[in-house]
Amino acid sequence: MPEYLLRPVTDTDTPVLLEIYTSTRQEEVAQTGWPQAQQKAFLTMQAQAQHEHYLRHYPEAERHLIEVNGHTAGRLYVSDWEREIRIVDIALLPVFRGTGLGSGILASLQGRARQAGKPLSIHVEKNNPARRLYQRLGFTEQSDNGVYLLMNWQPDG
Repeated sequence: MPEYLLRPVTDTDTPVLLEIYTSTRQEEVAQTGWPQAQQKAFLTMQAQAQHEHYLRHYPEAERHLIEVNGHTAGRLYVSDWEREIRIVDIALLPVFRGTGLGSGILASLQGRARQAGKPLSIHVEKNNPARRLYQRLGFTEQSDNGVYLLMNWQPDG
């Protein structure tokens, strides 16, 4: 697994946050057949809407960029609530997927949850390939919200 560090997101990180978001949705949006400019405009609008949603619904969240050897690898947003730790968002750029980086970050979060004696949870789209990773790491499905599943990991089991 590559060594990584987390650094707080700043206002100057908007372009790289857009790049990370776009990388997670590009294939899906490409299937629309829209011209490139329209795809880019749509993804920019969606990234902004997601950002505003996170600010409104998770104002307390820690917002980090994940860096590997000085290069941005992804983002991690986490809320540490009284009764659980919620992974609000974790996304890696394509070149860092499948390298063990995501597993390492999740293992670190599991350690944090274990130390706090709290469950660790995340919403994941049903068709997201990362869902298999969460299952391998002991996350179980708690509820089905249509497009998203709420998955939960318990520190005791």
